[in-house]
Amino acid sequence: MNIKQKNNKVNLLLLVIVAIGLMGGISWGILQILGGNIKPVTSETKQNNPSVPINLNNAANLDSAQSFENVANVPNGLFSSGGSTTWAVIRGKVKPAIAKAWPEFQIRYTDPPTGSPGSSQGIKMLLQDQLSFAESSRSLTIEEYQNAVERGFKLKQIPVAIDGLAIAVNPDLNLKGITLNQLKEIYTGKITNWNQVGGPNLPITAYSRSPEMGGTIDFFQENILQDQPLGDEVQFVRDTTEGLRNVARNRGGIYYASASAVVPQCTVKAIPLGRTLTSLISAYKEPPIPTSQCPTQRNQVNQQDFKTGKYPITRRLFVIIKENGQLDEQAGNAYANLLLTKEGQDLIQQAGFVKIR
Repeated sequence: MNIKQKNNKVNLLLLVIVAIGLMGGISWGILQILGGNIKPVTSETKQNNPSVPINLNNAANLDSAQSFENVANVPNGLFSSGGSTTWAVIRGKVKPAIAKAWPEFQIRYTDPPTGSPGSSQGIKMLLQDQLSFAESSRSLTIEEYQNAVERGFKLKQIPVAIDGLAIAVNPDLNLKGITLNQLKEIYTGKITNWNQVGGPNLPITAYSRSPEMGGTIDFFQENILQDQPLGDEVQFVRDTTEGLRNVARNRGGIYYASASAVVPQCTVKAIPLGRTLTSLISAYKEPPIPTSQCPTQRNQVNQQDFKTGKYPITRRLFVIIKENGQLDEQAGNAYANLLLTKEGQDLIQQAGFVKIR
């Protein structure tokens, strides 16, 4: 074989290798777009829509970031955030600390022009250029992701914490606990009296936020109700404060919300929840503090069982960022990076949520 023939064979081999590499890269890109890392659906993972990528790249270079001061590329300016009411406790903890470390990085929470605040409203406002970034208690939907693409940019979701949903009832209700299926049948109208689940002969009044408003109700409908509609007798409330007040006044009331909002309360209690009646798990950190000692002492969230997934209803919280190459994208990335530092994660834990780093 002469040198020319050898060179031709080498060149042909190189072309084949390059083609295979390109095909692999294209396939990987498609899998990334479609969220190729698909996991079995559970109450903890179903909300993470497999068609919307979850971005963890921002966390890659944060191993050495212990405090807010260590975070790079934090922009100066006034930036608008909005969305999930579940995030209120986190905002209360992290915003003063961020302002101290980065006084020129100013964040203001913005309510929607109409309707109640919530994850869905926040993402809608982000799509309409009313926010710099959004805070969500659920992952993006395919429709929201595609809506952004149609507008000429992409949305990115970065998980920063784990939350659990607690089921609030009146403190005078004598009940061992309920299963996920019983909770579903209460909210779809099939169970209407507490005596049907081992409680007293007392009508149930189920409270919920409006389906189109919040990430919590979206998550609840998809994962607990399995996309069945709420029962006709469910009473809608504007927000968690109103829902918990109603339960405190009504011995037959029930409401679901972030454990960080329910567990420390003195006027309601969180009932144990399980996939079966023999596997009931409390939302309270053991040992629970009696209501009589509240507010001098308050209960804390059962973070250990939330972290391991032993508690049956958990979810991730996300920062939603608009990828458009502008200052708002830099602000959203900076906010997520701040929350993923050790200081940010410690503050998230103090707020009653579970660290993810």
